[in-house]
Amino acid sequence: MRKGYSIIGIGIITFIFGLIFDLQGQSIVGPESSFMYANPDWITYGIQIMVVGVIITGIGTALKILKK
Repeated sequence: MRKGYSIIGIGIITFIFGLIFDLQGQSIVGPESSFMYANPDWITYGIQIMVVGVIITGIGTALKILKK
């Protein structure tokens, strides 16, 4: 039962990091001195990381449902 919650937590944290990277790439958050700021590569990286976070969260949710 604990495993599902741990995996969901990891997925949510991964999604949040991806969101931050995406927003920095779009020049919305972060210091202007950052190498990620206004860099279109980090928009793509952020989206990819967010997708991985959603997949990890989905796996954790599936594990939680299957163990019931």
